[in-house]
Amino acid sequence: MSDLLQQLSGLVLGSVPTMLLFLVTLAAYRLLVHSPLTKILQERYARTQGAMEKATASIAAVEAKTAEYEHRLRAARVEIVHHRQERLHALQVESEKVISQARLAAEKHTLEARLTLEASMEKARFQLDASIDELATEVLRAVLPSGNVSSREQA
Repeated sequence: MSDLLQQLSGLVLGSVPTMLLFLVTLAAYRLLVHSPLTKILQERYARTQGAMEKATASIAAVEAKTAEYEHRLRAARVEIVHHRQERLHALQVESEKVISQARLAAEKHTLEARLTLEASMEKARFQLDASIDELATEVLRAVLPSGNVSSREQA
């Protein structure tokens, strides 16, 4: 057993420098790599989370502006339709006014033409009435022999 203990103590004494080297390497790793890497990862995570929160806030702001623009666009379209209807109504009223004036002018011209025609007819009747005796005499002369015309005229 003493051999075994001696071998074991030799192994432990031989492993002490390896253990010390391992502990120094572990301390150097912690000091040089692990701590800065952890710090950088935490900063990166914080920046990523901050960027995500900013992006979420930006998306919410954009959605709010989009909703506002859509509301303004709908209001503008309603206003345009309203103005168009007002203009159409004004044009319709103006058109009815012009048509009414044209109708009145046409009725006036029709009445004037009717009065002129009636006056011409009256004048023509008067002329016909005035020349009816003369025409009747000429027709009788043309149809009847000349001796009969004078006896008829006397009657």
